[in-house]
Amino acid sequence: MLSISTQTEMTMSSREIAVFVGTTHDSVLKTCRELIHRGVVFGTETQYQHEQNKQWYPEFHFNYRNTMVLVSGYSVEIRAKIIDRWQELEKQTQLQVPQSFAEALQLAANQAKELEEKNQALAIAVPKAEFADAIAGADKGVKLGQFAKAVGLGPVTIFRVLRELKIFMSREDSYNLPYQDYVERGYFTVKQGTYETNSQTRISHTALITGKGEIWLRKKLLETGHLKAVAA
Repeated sequence: MLSISTQTEMTMSSREIAVFVGTTHDSVLKTCRELIHRGVVFGTETQYQHEQNKQWYPEFHFNYRNTMVLVSGYSVEIRAKIIDRWQELEKQTQLQVPQSFAEALQLAANQAKELEEKNQALAIAVPKAEFADAIAGADKGVKLGQFAKAVGLGPVTIFRVLRELKIFMSREDSYNLPYQDYVERGYFTVKQGTYETNSQTRISHTALITGKGEIWLRKKLLETGHLKAVAA
């Protein structure tokens, strides 16, 4: 169920953009990465599960500004369709925002009930989660962007280097995720989360680097010359 919040920014997925543009999702993904690399647009890359083959594939989510920049090279007709779609999404959101104090109270009550149900489900899972934490250790890791900043590399650069060194995968269904061997060594973990888009809950996967992994990767990057300037 989609959580209603006036503070949540609406986004459009690269898959939906591909439908409006009339091209393949792979083609849109390529354009997204090129524009992000150039610093023209900013978007969030996540993973979605294909409904038929159950495999995981990458997709991007963009706000209105970045969506319009992304499709600026297409025809006026296509841009008009995109704008119409955004207006539909905005109207749907406006209908869901409470219009009176009574509606706000009812919405708060509904959300409180949902939260209580989720907490009850989590309470059942706590023993299993605590056991898993004890086995895995307390260090769950930090995002690669934080590590990249600490060693003087940009997020785009660190992911590119990790793919070149065959530490991270480059295939579409596991893009920018570590190979299992490096996870088993304790260098990386993969955090699973959820996000809401177009009234649907989707699953995302984020690569994290552990404390052990930071020490190992710093040494690795020095050996390959990627951190030579920093070391000097």
